[in-house]
Amino acid sequence: MICISITPESRQLAKVDLYNAANQCDIVEVSLDRLLKEPDVKAMLEGFEKPILVSCRNKNEGGHFEGTEDQRMALLRQAILAGPAYIEMDPVTAQKIPRFGKTQRVISFVSLARPFLNIEEAFDEATRCHADVVKFTWPTETLEAAWPLLASVSRKRLIPSVGLGLGRSGLTFSLLSRKYGSPWVYAALEKGMEAFPGQPTVGELDDVYRWRGVDSKTRFIGITSADPSEKIVSKILNTVFDKLGLNMRCLPLDFRSLQQVSKMFDVLKIPAIIATPSMYRRIRELASNDGDSLTALGMADLVIKQSHGWEAYNLIWKASLRALEEKIGHQTPGDRPLNRKNTLIIGADDMAVSIASGIKQRSGSVSLTSGDDTESQKIAQAAEIRFVPQASMYDTLSDVIVITSPNLNHGSRITPINPSIFRKGMTVMDLSNLPFESPLIEEARLRGCKVIEPTDVFTTYISTMCKSLTGQQISNETIAEALSKSLWIGLKEDLDDDIDARAAWIRWVLVGLFSRSTFAGRCSGKCRVSRPATRVESRDCDACWLRRIGGWSLPVTHLSGIGVGSRATRSASRDRHGHCRARPR
Repeated sequence: MICISITPESRQLAKVDLYNAANQCDIVEVSLDRLLKEPDVKAMLEGFEKPILVSCRNKNEGGHFEGTEDQRMALLRQAILAGPAYIEMDPVTAQKIPRFGKTQRVISFVSLARPFLNIEEAFDEATRCHADVVKFTWPTETLEAAWPLLASVSRKRLIPSVGLGLGRSGLTFSLLSRKYGSPWVYAALEKGMEAFPGQPTVGELDDVYRWRGVDSKTRFIGITSADPSEKIVSKILNTVFDKLGLNMRCLPLDFRSLQQVSKMFDVLKIPAIIATPSMYRRIRELASNDGDSLTALGMADLVIKQSHGWEAYNLIWKASLRALEEKIGHQTPGDRPLNRKNTLIIGADDMAVSIASGIKQRSGSVSLTSGDDTESQKIAQAAEIRFVPQASMYDTLSDVIVITSPNLNHGSRITPINPSIFRKGMTVMDLSNLPFESPLIEEARLRGCKVIEPTDVFTTYISTMCKSLTGQQISNETIAEALSKSLWIGLKEDLDDDIDARAAWIRWVLVGLFSRSTFAGRCSGKCRVSRPATRVESRDCDACWLRRIGGWSLPVTHLSGIGVGSRATRSASRDRHGHCRARPR
């Protein structure tokens, strides 16, 4: 079961939150400690069929109640008289308030600083308090910190226990608790209503991790959760697993020590771990064997448990170079498109190292540059490729440009890449923010370059990963469909937050999955604003397109051209007829 926690501040709006939460969960927790005025708890709770858990925590327990302890206990007694299914109390309060009616008692143990050291002693105290359920709450920033809490809820006891993990690994704990039979797991109703920072929302659990399909036989595929792309990869893979009828799910992982967690992976029977970009080099240390030649360079994006130990694989360079070669084109069946091509790689990270080595294997001529000349020179010497100082990068003749870092970073100095480096006829691939487009990609497209779409690279990468994990071939169309849906995660929330900053970005990312055609002329929507050629099939501008496709009641506002750095920047306002009009800045 899933329990959604709501923390209303208004008595009038509390029922609205209750109604919204009850439609999406099995149990609703109503926390009374944020209410600005004393509520009529019975009137608040009546009319709902779903079980309701009432809590009122003081600040020592992570709550927000600002009254006296006597006032808090009086509020809890009033709540018990209202007849909820559960009442949550700490052990001290539980000894002062006797059991009443059919309301079950959840005895809560909270430690905001560190995990409990003596779980058995806590269960003995809960038994003396006539507990029906025992709840533990403590920080779970890493898998190591969440491990004792998971061991507690997974063990068979006379009194069932639930846990609430505070921190980045709280989501990991929730998914594992579902597998190991915890009575319920906690989630927030929506962003901005979390009981603590980082708490997963019910939408994330449903849409991204498909938690309702998790049972005792589910196999988890670990995925390091240090990057924003983790949710996109998880949603796509979980969708594919369901399509193939496999009882598998992605499990986000944050950990401190590989030596310690490797034993935990064995206990959890995790057969594979996917690494997001910032964890490529670290996850490679887990493996004792190399599945392909480039993992010997020290980076891996996938490790799989084999009979002889963990084996490392590097899939992203293969997907990237496959897309690059397809864009350049094969003149003959045995032709190597990168042969005799001058490729400039901008970046000095793990991705740049693997791409450079892959191109070198294909007999390509490789140069490398970045904002840090010392680091670039060191990498170039180790890989036996040409080093280009940052001062000379704009004068270097190149047929292909591969970007792995969005800026020329050196310490605290961050210098953006000047789009003047792009020349007509070049082939450009930006891997710095997969699967999203960057402003540099849009500039390269406007300057007549052949652009490798980031979504194409990402689709090929995920398809290769699915084959490695499941042994079954997945079509690129299936992956592209799942990717398009995953990019809509939280879209309405983002639009509500900042329509001007995000709408154009969303447009160019999403429509790139379906169209490559261009159009120049006036917007066919309400505004009729002139705009330059783009690769979007729709003849609407950004705001009109989002209004038509998404169905939102958006303000008639025009965004800053078609991307950051675009020369077509415009602003807009309404005329007296309610239509929008553009004027040059």
